[in-house]
Amino acid sequence: MADKDKKKGIRVSIGLSWIYIPLLLGIIWMLFNPSGGNPQKEEWEDVKEQWLACDIKEITFIRNEYEGHVTIKPDKLHKYEAAFAGKVPKKSPHFVFLVSGSFNAEEMFAELNSQIPENQKVKVIIENKENYWGMLEWLIFPLLLVLMWVFMFRNMNRNMGGAQGGPGGIFGVGKSTGKLAEKNSIKVTFKDVAGLYGAKEEVVEIVDFLKNPKKYTALGGKIPKGALLVGPPGTGKTLLAKAVAGEADVPFFSISGSDFVEMFVGVGASRVRDLFRQAKEKAPCIVFIDEIDAVGRARSKNGGFSSNDERENTLNQLLTEMDGFDSNSGVIILAATNRADILDKALLRAGRFDRQIHVELPDLKERAEIFQVHLKGLHLAEDFDLDFLAKHTPGFSGADIANVCNEAALTAARKGKTAIDKQDFLDSVDRIIGGLEKKSKIITPQEKKSIAHHEAGHATVSWLLPNANPLFKVTIVPRGQSLGAAWYLPEERQLVTKAQMMDEMCSLIGGRVAEEIVNGEPSTGALNDLERLTRMAYGMVTYYGMSEKIGNLSFYDSTGSRGYELTKPYSEKTAEMIDQEVKDLINKVHDKTMKILQDNKEGFLQLAALLLEKEVIFADDLERIFGPRVGSENVTTYE
Repeated sequence: MADKDKKKGIRVSIGLSWIYIPLLLGIIWMLFNPSGGNPQKEEWEDVKEQWLACDIKEITFIRNEYEGHVTIKPDKLHKYEAAFAGKVPKKSPHFVFLVSGSFNAEEMFAELNSQIPENQKVKVIIENKENYWGMLEWLIFPLLLVLMWVFMFRNMNRNMGGAQGGPGGIFGVGKSTGKLAEKNSIKVTFKDVAGLYGAKEEVVEIVDFLKNPKKYTALGGKIPKGALLVGPPGTGKTLLAKAVAGEADVPFFSISGSDFVEMFVGVGASRVRDLFRQAKEKAPCIVFIDEIDAVGRARSKNGGFSSNDERENTLNQLLTEMDGFDSNSGVIILAATNRADILDKALLRAGRFDRQIHVELPDLKERAEIFQVHLKGLHLAEDFDLDFLAKHTPGFSGADIANVCNEAALTAARKGKTAIDKQDFLDSVDRIIGGLEKKSKIITPQEKKSIAHHEAGHATVSWLLPNANPLFKVTIVPRGQSLGAAWYLPEERQLVTKAQMMDEMCSLIGGRVAEEIVNGEPSTGALNDLERLTRMAYGMVTYYGMSEKIGNLSFYDSTGSRGYELTKPYSEKTAEMIDQEVKDLINKVHDKTMKILQDNKEGFLQLAALLLEKEVIFADDLERIFGPRVGSENVTTYE
C-alpha cells in the first residue's frame, strides 16, 4: 500500500487563475529588473578624472546611442562609496555617461590612454547596439495589464451572475438571470405531486388556458395573467409550478425574487424588463418567480427611510410589466411566497395576480400519498404500516415527510439493519421534532426526578381531560435543548372551542403544577410551557373574543395595515382589563390543574416512578394506571 501511495503522488489542479502568477512576475520583472547592475549617471569630465587616476578598468561605448558604460577596478571601488550611498554594486557597469553626436570616441579615448602608464591602460570597446526588442519592450507592459484586466473581469462576471445567464459579463449585469427550460425538458407532471387536491384543481385550469386558449377567448373571456401560490414552507409550491410547466408543455422561466436585487442602481428594473422581453418572444410560456416577497414587499414597509431605493424601483418595474401599456399575451406569471401578508397591495390586485392559490399543510390522506412517493426505492420491512406513519406525523409538510423517510433510512443503516421498520421511522420523527438524543448529558438524580414529575404532570392532565390532545409517549431522555418531552397526536381540527383551548392550557401548565406539588417550589424547566400558555391566553382574550369583560372584540390585524405602529389599538384602561383577564384565566387553569393532580396523586406518582425506571413510556402505560382515556362526553367546566 505504501508503494502505491508513493506512485500516486500529489495531484495539482491547474486552472485559469494560474495565469496570474506569470503575469505578475512579468510585470515585476519589467518594473524592477533593469539591465545591468544599476549604474550611476555622471558627466564626461568626471570620467576623464577617473581615467587619468587609473581607476577605470574598462569602458564600453555604444556609438549609435552616444552612451558609455564605465567599469571601475575592484580595488578602487571603495573610493566611490559616497556616490553609491554606501552600497557599492558588485556588478558592472558602475557608471554611465552620455555625450553629444559630435563626440569622437576613438580619438578621445586614445588620447587619454596615452597619458597613463602602459600597465594601467583602459580596455576600450566601441560598438553599435542592435535593439531588436525595443518595440516589444514597449508592448509587453500594456499587454500584460490588458490580460490582467480581462481575467479579473472574467471572474467578476461569474460572481455577479454572468455564468447564470447574464450574457456580456460585467457589461451585461442588467440582463435577466432567469433559467429557461424549453418544451419537453421538464419531466415533472401532476402525477409526481402527491396531495394538494385543491391547489392542483386551480392550476389544472391554468394548464388548460395554455393548451386551449381559444376555448376561453371565444366567449370573450381573458386568460388570467398570474397566480400566486401561498403557503407554509415545504408544502410543494415550487414543485407544483414545475408540474404546471411539465403538463402545459411550454417554455418555463424560473427566477428567484432575490435575483432582481443588486447593489447597482437600476439593475433590478433592467433585469425585470429583460425577463419579460424574453418571455414575450417565447410566448405562450410560464414565468415562475420564487420567493417573490424578496422584491414585492409592501412599499410602506421597507426598512429604509428613503422611498426611492432599489427594491422599490424593481417592484415598480415589475408592476408595470405585469399590467402596463404593452400587452403580455400568452405569458402567465406564477409566483410563490410564504409571506403573502407583507406583499404590496398593488401586486395582489386583480389584473396582476388574478388568483391566490393556497397550498396548505397536507391532511391525513395527503400525507399517506406523499409518503408513498418518498418511500419508493426504500427497503421496507414486510409489516410496515403506512397509515400508522401518516397518523403520527400531523402538521408535517411534504419537505418534512421527505426528511423523515431519509432519516429513517440513515437510522436503519446506522443500526446495521437490512430493512427499515416502524421504529426507525418513529426515531426519525422524534429526532426531527425534538433533536438528537443526548444520553451523555450530565443530570443529577434530583434533577432527573424533577424532570420525571414534570413530564408525568403533563401526561396525567392530558390523559384525564377530554379535549386535550391524545398522548402518544413521554420521555425523560434529553433531546436538543429539552430535558424531557411529551409527544402528542393533535387532532386535525378546523375550529377550536373555548373548552378545547382551556384543556390544552391545563395540559401545558401540568408540568409546573406537578413540580409545585412534589418539590414545593417551581423550577425554570417550564419556560417553554409558560410562553405558549401566555400566548394562548392573550390570544383568547384579544383575538378570539373569549372574555366576558372584554366582550366580542378582536384586536388582530390580519391585513398588516398597521405596519410598524408602536401604539396599541386600544386604550390604557382596556390594556389593564386585558392583563387582568389573562391573569384570571391562567389562575383558573392553574387551580383546575392542581385539583386534577391532587385528586389523582397516587397514579401521578406511580407514573413518575415508571418514567424514572423506563425513561420512555407510551399511552398503554397510562391506560394501565388511569384506565381508558376519558371521553368527550365527560366535559369538565372551569367555573
